[in-house]
Amino acid sequence: MARIRIPSTIVIIFVTVQTGFLLFMYARYSSFMPQSEEKPSQVHILILSSWRSGSSFVGQLFSQHPSVFYLMEPAWHVWVAMYQNSAKVLHMAVRDLVRSVFLCDMSVFDAYMPWKRNLSDLFQWAASRALCSAPACDSFQRTDITSELACKTLCGRYPFSKVEEACKTYSHVVIKEVRFFDLKVLYPLLTDPSLNLKIIHLVRDPRAVVKSREQSVKALARDNGIVLSTNGTKVEDSKYKVMQEVCRSHVQIYETASLKPPNFLKDRYLMVRFEDLVRDPLSEISEMYKFADLSLTPRLKSWIYNITHGQGPGKKKEAFKITSRDAVSVSQAWRNVLSFQKVKKIQEVCKGAINILGYQLVDSEKEQRDLTLDLVLPRRQNQFSWSSFNPKH
Repeated sequence: MARIRIPSTIVIIFVTVQTGFLLFMYARYSSFMPQSEEKPSQVHILILSSWRSGSSFVGQLFSQHPSVFYLMEPAWHVWVAMYQNSAKVLHMAVRDLVRSVFLCDMSVFDAYMPWKRNLSDLFQWAASRALCSAPACDSFQRTDITSELACKTLCGRYPFSKVEEACKTYSHVVIKEVRFFDLKVLYPLLTDPSLNLKIIHLVRDPRAVVKSREQSVKALARDNGIVLSTNGTKVEDSKYKVMQEVCRSHVQIYETASLKPPNFLKDRYLMVRFEDLVRDPLSEISEMYKFADLSLTPRLKSWIYNITHGQGPGKKKEAFKITSRDAVSVSQAWRNVLSFQKVKKIQEVCKGAINILGYQLVDSEKEQRDLTLDLVLPRRQNQFSWSSFNPKH
């Protein structure tokens, strides 16, 4: 299929003008209209994380729910179209795209995709159960657990207009994104009266993240360049500069949400550690679902058990796939795979994040290899959610 390439400068100008106009109209409208306490009928959930932190897995926990319309990293299209810019510069365009998707307005993709397009032109579309079942595709029922392979085979040629059509039929719209590095960038969405936004902030031990990133070096090189502002040059993160930025962003997001946060964050921010999730999946998922106003179904319970109790940690070629694995082994694999020299370097660049997120530093290779030594510290009360909802305490 022929693709139309649009210069990034034109896209930036388009997005900037559009954003300015929307902000002007909203400000003008707000000054004349009384503020309503009514929330929108749809619930909007942003899974906020970073690459190789288990976010695709968490995304599937929501995607397979029959009440959820889910998209995996739609802002990938922004970064591909404007890869010569920095993550900070692209924050506004990413935020605008996410807002439009939450409102089921898919015309936002006009700036980033070919004019004539199918479902298969959307990044990771087959990871969305909603795009593999009616009304987007007639091959599956909403209550089915779908697989990417089956969906790609049967649904890829359906028209792109089905994305918007399907989105409007769900009570929950969930987006997983790894391209936000500052919680304050999301304040306009959290205060937008047309949205009912809640944020699930997923974190993972940085040492485990590095181990996972080493399986996907080439796939992450372009994104690394955007994080490090290299004007389009791809980067392999051998010196952990990207990891340093990722760790810094997790600390910033957590501290912004927990240390004197604005009132509009109340009941709308939940932090989840990947390690807690894989150790006690049903309990943690039940907590996330309750936060999101969802409930577990028997079919989902069975599926969750099966994908977290497989054999082994998974293969390298499965790095971006959701397959049945021994989830606890996955979370501990870095302790046997990484050299102690690497671990020391990661601990140097991410010490603040390791401490504040509740992980234990290791001082020797013996400590690293001793799997009886638990490096995931118990959760402290209110450490991981600034919310009146906290069912565990």
